[in-house]
Amino acid sequence: MSHSVSHAPAYAARRQARSQFLRIRGLNYHLNVWGDPSLVTPERPPLVMVHGWMDVGASFQFVVDAMHEDRYVIAPDWRGFGLTDTPAADTYWFSDYLGDLDALLDAVVPGHAIDLLGHSMGGNVVMLYAGVRPERIRRLVNLEGFGMPATRPEQAPRRFRQWLDELKEPVALKTYDSLAEVAARLRKTNPLLPADKAAWLSAHWSRQGDDGRWHILGDPAHKRANPILYRKEEALACWQLITAPLLWVEGDQTDVTKWWGDRYPRSDFEARLAVVPKVERHTLSPCGHMLHHDQPQALAALITAFLR
Repeated sequence: MSHSVSHAPAYAARRQARSQFLRIRGLNYHLNVWGDPSLVTPERPPLVMVHGWMDVGASFQFVVDAMHEDRYVIAPDWRGFGLTDTPAADTYWFSDYLGDLDALLDAVVPGHAIDLLGHSMGGNVVMLYAGVRPERIRRLVNLEGFGMPATRPEQAPRRFRQWLDELKEPVALKTYDSLAEVAARLRKTNPLLPADKAAWLSAHWSRQGDDGRWHILGDPAHKRANPILYRKEEALACWQLITAPLLWVEGDQTDVTKWWGDRYPRSDFEARLAVVPKVERHTLSPCGHMLHHDQPQALAALITAFLR
């Protein structure tokens, strides 16, 4: 696999992103920016795209390239991912993503209602945010941000114990000999990812360290358990306050039982989505969890039509 990837020419980006750094809540935050504020109109506000766990903002390049019209698009790297600072902490708190997003919007698009898109973990962030700050969102896009399995209070002691035990253990991510190895790893995780896109992503997903090896741009502390249980009722209290129309998109090959087994039945998710007032739904095929990699053209067409 790595042999074939090493000879794959990297994908050629049609629209070049600019790198921008901003001070957000004490961290140096990295933004990927396409277009500029001159493209903004009331019908075409800024589009903010937030990535998922162990991903980076540059990951949206293929979708931005596939969009027919130029837009002002901002895709940050979350704290502890990509080129954004890693906080001086050993645990990540979900509410920090909301805080970062709110501060970022205040800094970059103050006073604007925006179009907001999130993938996976980012999808879970934007759903909460759109319920808490409904006036900031004109249109909302959720790419496979399913939420998490419901929890029960009696799970807390075990979760706290797991967290305490994990804090005693060092965490690390695997390193790689070459960019070709990183690209091969991306394709092993997602067999639908074409070789040229894997070659392009590998350079944005990793960086060469002083040891000569390629290191994934993600803080290993993200792997630790969170001691705070996911509370479905709290999430749904936010979801039902969403006023923006919501576009929900999933891939036909996504298998959530691989993540959660039988702890999160599909019927539970359907009941959750039903609390959101205005939902348009689509399934892409053939497509897995990384919709923005697997079907960028089809996804861009759905997003463009929906944002219009």
